[in-house]
Amino acid sequence: MGVQVVFDYLTWSDTYAAQFSNLTQAQVVNTALPIAEQYCRNDGGGPVTTAAMQTNLLNLMVAHICQLLFGINGQPPSPLVGRIANAHEGTVSVQVDFPMTPSNAWFEQTQFGSMFFQLCASYRTMRYVAPQRRLFSPWLNQ
Repeated sequence: MGVQVVFDYLTWSDTYAAQFSNLTQAQVVNTALPIAEQYCRNDGGGPVTTAAMQTNLLNLMVAHICQLLFGINGQPPSPLVGRIANAHEGTVSVQVDFPMTPSNAWFEQTQFGSMFFQLCASYRTMRYVAPQRRLFSPWLNQ
């Protein structure tokens, strides 16, 4: 039903070089990719049917996981969960908004997660699969 793609580290690192130039290939492939594949199914059984869309979703999820685990360009990752709703500079105050849909809040922590969540919106809808039509007729069994 779905499609499986091979993660291309070189393409990913070129695309996200501005944010993750400090990460090694081992960090991305051995740590972030397995976690990302748990959120973005990449075994051919998911709902995504085109390789281009599957590649985009997987790359965005890897970037989201990398930012959560490693931060951006050497900056430590943020300990906050959710999106920043309000911030003050004098006597430093930060308010985090965690909306009623916790999965949405988790994705909204990074720009990559937000893009992933928006791109896969069409896959989060119910799909109806009609059952096979069965005929019960005593005249057909003769």
